[in-house]
Amino acid sequence: MKEIELFFMSIDPVLAALIATTFTWLVTAAGASLVFFFKNMHRGVLDGMLGFTGGVMVAASFWSLLNPAIEMSEKMYPGWSWAPAAVGFLLGALFLFVLDKRLPHLHINFREDEKEGVKTQLHKTALLVLAITLHNIPEGLAVGVLFGAASLGMEDATFTGAIALAIGIGIQNFPEGFAVAMPLRRAGASRKKSFWYGQLSAIVEPVAGVIGAMAVIYMQPILPFALAFAAGAMIFVVVEEVIPETQRDKYTDVAVLGFIGGFLVMMILDVALG
Repeated sequence: MKEIELFFMSIDPVLAALIATTFTWLVTAAGASLVFFFKNMHRGVLDGMLGFTGGVMVAASFWSLLNPAIEMSEKMYPGWSWAPAAVGFLLGALFLFVLDKRLPHLHINFREDEKEGVKTQLHKTALLVLAITLHNIPEGLAVGVLFGAASLGMEDATFTGAIALAIGIGIQNFPEGFAVAMPLRRAGASRKKSFWYGQLSAIVEPVAGVIGAMAVIYMQPILPFALAFAAGAMIFVVVEEVIPETQRDKYTDVAVLGFIGGFLVMMILDVALG
């Protein structure tokens, strides 16, 4: 782990964010590749995977993003330490709220007549991919912001913490890639097409990661706001998208256990490595 940390410390932080988020994208592709070996997936497994994803995102939102944002604010904005985290969190949630209302998409496990966003004639496959793309924006942003923060030498944001976050996001991206590709395969898409769209859903993460890293490097005063912004965006996704998708069948208990497992994994990663 020390060698990995030294490697990221020795390169440009924007490049570090790009490498880390490319890793999370490739893990998504690895998960989507399982569609070449399986044609069907038990609904309980899917709900458990989605629950795990939600748990990782919630834990990352606090341990990797909100907590460092609050600690930084105590030094950067004495007397107003609550404000950057609160404002950033609200703006992040509102940003995803607007995207959710404007971007046409269809959540996993939802019927085609339940698509959200502006009206469109896009195929169900494209709508599913857009839904997961919306989900992945805050994940890539979070990783990029944390790498940018670590490069500034802030003691509350470290490269080990940023690496831990990237690993956690990568772990939850593996089942996520499978969870996107498999419904497409079950709906009749070819294995290649299912894999292609499954991995494509995470291509936005490197883009968001680079944007997040550049934003905090060149505008240091917004750092705690940016960390909280990413947290707010991720919490919005969990509450608006991930949890409802796991509550539409009889496997809700499996989803809850998956959520607990995901939270524990991310919490342990962040505390042990960060």
